Amino acid sequence: MMVNAELYVKDLPGQLVGSLEPISLVDGNIVGVVHNREQMVNQRICVNVTFQINGAAELDKLKSIWKSRDVLISRIGSVFKTQTMEYMLVGSFTAAYVDHLIDEASNVISFESVDVSYSSKNSTSTRTAMISAEVLTEEDLAKLDKFFAAACREGGIVYIRGL
Repeated sequence: MMVNAELYVKDLPGQLVGSLEPISLVDGNIVGVVHNREQMVNQRICVNVTFQINGAAELDKLKSIWKSRDVLISRIGSVFKTQTMEYMLVGSFTAAYVDHLIDEASNVISFESVDVSYSSKNSTSTRTAMISAEVLTEEDLAKLDKFFAAACREGGIVYIRGL
């Protein structure tokens, strides 16, 4: 699992290394580190570290090691890589119709976020909607693509994926 932690270490020589070394002790792999000397709390410097680790047992062991080394854990959580896709719908529809499509799609997959913008109707009653959707997995993205393709075909709406 990918983890991001915000730690506070004493502003003394060796403390940064002392806070990062335990990650390797639990077979973790550091992906990125930001050592922010300007963000201090109670004579401690903020260290933001992203790392990969095998599971919850290793993470619990790591937390215990940090505690024994007087490293304060301000925030810790899993990092999820998301998949984003944009869709353009062109046709004769209402904003309520697009909202309904999004509601139906949320029954098929779980969105991390969805942004929708609409154009005004022009003289030909054609409207466009831009949808930016963020999901957790490529599998969810494939399901969403399939859903929009079928719904737009059924509604007589032009559907453009991946702008």
